[in-house]
Amino acid sequence: MSPASERHAARAAAPAVPAARASAPRRWRWLIAGSLLAALLAAAWTLWRAHRAQPPAPGTSELAGMLLDPQLSEISGLAASRRHPGVLWMHDDGGNPERLFAVAENGDRLATARIEGAIKTDWEDMAAFELDGRHYLLIADTGDNGGLRRSLQLHIIEEPERIENARLKPAWSIAFRWPDGARDCEAVAVDAARRQILLISKKRQPPELFSLPLMPAGNALQTATRIGALAGIPEPDAQLRQSNAFRARLQGQVTAADVSPDGRTLAVMTYRYLLLYPRQPQQDWAQAVAGAPRVSELPWLPQAEALGWSADGRFLYATGEFIPAPLYRIAP
Repeated sequence: MSPASERHAARAAAPAVPAARASAPRRWRWLIAGSLLAALLAAAWTLWRAHRAQPPAPGTSELAGMLLDPQLSEISGLAASRRHPGVLWMHDDGGNPERLFAVAENGDRLATARIEGAIKTDWEDMAAFELDGRHYLLIADTGDNGGLRRSLQLHIIEEPERIENARLKPAWSIAFRWPDGARDCEAVAVDAARRQILLISKKRQPPELFSLPLMPAGNALQTATRIGALAGIPEPDAQLRQSNAFRARLQGQVTAADVSPDGRTLAVMTYRYLLLYPRQPQQDWAQAVAGAPRVSELPWLPQAEALGWSADGRFLYATGEFIPAPLYRIAP
């Protein structure tokens, strides 16, 4: 036989190698590669979750999520749940049904709660707080663009046990008026330790600070008490006043406020700025807002109107009207 014939005969005489055995090394390579990829993805997921669990660096902000659901347009109030970790409560502006939205930190709508027994004229802010071991949300029906309302309402609702579509009723409501004429108000906060509600006027400069009792005796119409004015609202520069007078007037108007969970800092939002008023142990809020605040510019927001401290007080959530709208985490 020729060498070629010998090789051909040897191949013919050799026992056949099963296809499965022939492909086994390749299959093992794929399995190893798949396992490595899965391990890398798991590690990346763990690092991402750890990063998300940390607040942004002090003085900075980061994008937590996006509001894309059409029902979340016109958001004008935000509060972080004290009962359900990772849940934000939001409400929309006047002209919409009486409802609250439970929203995840990434901006996904989780549930809708209809509020029965509360008329919605112009809901403009909300707050979350704990009182006597229970968790509550305050809804502020205090908007008055035309300066025509003779009385306004605050509705306090106990947070539900579960995050699901539901119908809720106020635990109590407060009807009140201003002491000396109508005002537009879009910023309301609660200091539960002092059992005090804080309200900040929007259009007057400097913004005025008012207070109401959190649990007034009886159902009589309350009168808000003016206790001070906010110092340190940035003034528009001459160039902006000349080039865009309308924007110059807006940038210092107060659209939201919230007291930190530890009761030490009042956060105030305008259309352009975030202001933080620290309160010393011996001070009341009138004294605190008379001092110089820490001021920073907000990240870009389409009509910034919703602000709330996280439940642990490490950062603030902020968003605005219109869809889509970014949902930010801002480190104080």
